[in-house]
Amino acid sequence: MSKLRILFLCTGNSCRSQMAEGFARALKPGVVEAYSAGVVKHGLNPLAVKVMAEAGVDISGQASKTLDELPLREFDWIVTLCGHAAENCPYFPGQARRAHRGFDDPPTLAKGAASEEEALVHYRRVRDEIRAFVEALPDSLED
Repeated sequence: MSKLRILFLCTGNSCRSQMAEGFARALKPGVVEAYSAGVVKHGLNPLAVKVMAEAGVDISGQASKTLDELPLREFDWIVTLCGHAAENCPYFPGQARRAHRGFDDPPTLAKGAASEEEALVHYRRVRDEIRAFVEALPDSLED
């Protein structure tokens, strides 16, 4: 059986989609060929890198990218991880199926944090929710 090509799409490809790509590569290497992109490019979030490292997944070598920078355009699934991406997801050729799995945005939640440790609480919660979603792939894609 060939791997499922999954694109995790978010607004800025800085945090949630990067986490999903990292977990898919680490936890589902024989099942999923993972990619991530953003509607725009915000750069890789250093706190996302930090909490993923805590979970044993190194995403520091991943790069924030837009859809135009992806090496391919044909996917089995396009998974939007935020409402903005779901509303602005462009057309993709081929047979790509779409799924929306919304997760809170850690940078937005952490805006009022008094310390990095307080901010990391939000990043860790969302990281763990994304891990649970990825662990259940591909079943978690079916509605």
